[in-house]
Amino acid sequence: MLMTRRAFSVATAAAAATSLISTRGIAAAATKARNVVLVHGLFADGSCWTEVIARLQAAGLNATSVQNPLTTLPEAVAAAERVLARQDGPTVLVGHSFSGMIVTEAGVHPNVSALVYVAARAPDAGEDYTALAKTYPTPPASAGIVFDGDEGRLGEEAFLRDFAGDLPAEKAKVLYAVQQPFRKELLTGKTVNAAWRSKPSYYAVSTDDRTINPDLERFMAKRMGAKTIEVKASHLALISHPDEIAGLIKEAAGSGQ
Repeated sequence: MLMTRRAFSVATAAAAATSLISTRGIAAAATKARNVVLVHGLFADGSCWTEVIARLQAAGLNATSVQNPLTTLPEAVAAAERVLARQDGPTVLVGHSFSGMIVTEAGVHPNVSALVYVAARAPDAGEDYTALAKTYPTPPASAGIVFDGDEGRLGEEAFLRDFAGDLPAEKAKVLYAVQQPFRKELLTGKTVNAAWRSKPSYYAVSTDDRTINPDLERFMAKRMGAKTIEVKASHLALISHPDEIAGLIKEAAGSGQ
């Protein structure tokens, strides 16, 4: 009889956990958002979302690209929060690359209904992302970062080969020309919040990524329980595969594919 009660307790707990997960999934599907806020990462500016924005607008969504200052994590989060505060209702917050840090921190904002990570960092609260990344093989792009005093950027060869490797060279060179430098201090920031622990989350893994290890991306996506897609793309899937990325964002917004 004791074993039966114990088994019953375990089954009840498992059912409760399943119910909680299912409820979260239903909430993700049911929450309709007409707003999308997009944040860029290192070696880029807000225009990197242009192809995705065009597709979101065609679907009737209101899209805004944040100009990430790339100075310190608190200042970058504040820039995103100012844009989030202007939204008139449920909003999908999307981050690429480094800005996954910003999404993870600012995603607790009450306007945010869902999170989308595109080949992005997704740390836990207080986690040392650099230490986490070191548990995986170092991606080739890391060797291409150059510093001019306190400002860092990606050298041209690494940019074309390891950051934008699946884009036509002419287009990649234009993107290289407009990359914004980042301050060293930006890389030392740690998140206080982990919004993915309380918000429906989606993740697009770039299988040919040479800037963030794809297996690290898979680990972070699995850890957060994200709805995950894999795109055969470089780090810049948002530019080389805008249909897939826009489709995932529309799904997060409850607009389907």
